[in-house]
Amino acid sequence: MTDTIAASAGSARSRDPLAFLQAEIEDLRAKGLFRRLRVVQSEQRSRCVIDGQEVITLSSNNYLGLNTHPRLRRAVEDFGAGSGAVRTIAGTMSLHEELEARLAGFKHVEATLTFQSGFTCNTGVIPILAPEGAVIVSDALNHASIIDGIRLTKAERKIFPHADMDGLVSALREVRAAPGGADRTVLVITDGVFSMDGDIARLPQIVAAAEEAEAIVYVDDAHGSGVLGRNGRGTVDHFELHGRVQVQVGTLSKAIGVLGGYVAGPAALRTLLEHRARPFLFSTSHPPAVAAACLAAIDVLESEPALIERLWENTRFFKEGLGRLGFDIGSSETPITPVIAGSGAVAMKLSDRLFEEGVFAQGIGFPTVPDDRSRVRTIVTAEHTREELETCLAAFETVGRELALI
Repeated sequence: MTDTIAASAGSARSRDPLAFLQAEIEDLRAKGLFRRLRVVQSEQRSRCVIDGQEVITLSSNNYLGLNTHPRLRRAVEDFGAGSGAVRTIAGTMSLHEELEARLAGFKHVEATLTFQSGFTCNTGVIPILAPEGAVIVSDALNHASIIDGIRLTKAERKIFPHADMDGLVSALREVRAAPGGADRTVLVITDGVFSMDGDIARLPQIVAAAEEAEAIVYVDDAHGSGVLGRNGRGTVDHFELHGRVQVQVGTLSKAIGVLGGYVAGPAALRTLLEHRARPFLFSTSHPPAVAAACLAAIDVLESEPALIERLWENTRFFKEGLGRLGFDIGSSETPITPVIAGSGAVAMKLSDRLFEEGVFAQGIGFPTVPDDRSRVRTIVTAEHTREELETCLAAFETVGRELALI
């Protein structure tokens, strides 16, 4: 009997229970989708050293170049390296409170609450706003963090086709017309700027439809923060919808140039999140240097509007250049400009060849986007010079002709 058990155990040990992982990797290789992480070996600027090579980068979310701005560099010295605890124990420092007050004033809302990332904002806030029995109505191309936040709820879900306002209105009317629908909490969620295609949500129509249905409007403005609106206040300001959007999520990791996210809305929402939002309750708060740098970034946004103007000048120049060359750049309206390559394998080849030509623009394929809409996603910044953008366009022309994309 003992010999039988030993033989069985030996047989079990000979089978690797994680063998499927290598099989998945080999499948990625076979499809031309396998990627290794590129390593940045210098400051994140318009030119970086990546994998030992100096390149012009078109893959950073550092829209305004604030990560190396002198004001941010000077802001990080006074409170030590870490906060030491979660916010509800001993991790709330005066800098956190100051940052949240500044953000509330900046966004024209009653209160804000910071989280460790924009992703944790969505996974922490959505379950609070959509308890069991609620209905969430969500754009089909919303960010993965919104999708995961929705998955953490017990709410009913309705997905409307991307930017399809008739689909949104139909979904909302269907909810309200159903038995008991008049009393249900309804949450309409959309990105402000869609991160893969660079188009802007049709927020005035979304707000009008939500108001008709007496629904909450929730906008994730990660790629609108620092880019759209007066001094970078985002899509709500861009469309002059203050007071009509109940919840805004912003990021501190992209145009702000630092790290983290925040939710902006009524004071009651902040208070409840302090007691119920799991990422807030169970994660150590931002290091004080992060909060100080974010405060300095708000100072820059309010006092140096020329940075945003330069961002948009560069955006128009680069977008017009790609279009003139004949690339498919989709429906982008922002500094995010996709260059559609078709299959994932072609997108990765485009990215690799551009790198050889001195331009870092990362390829993106399935499951982030449909395989037949795989692309290189480009993002210009305020830091790029006209000469750098012309160099990038020349590289795109060379490689685009080589791969028969133009």
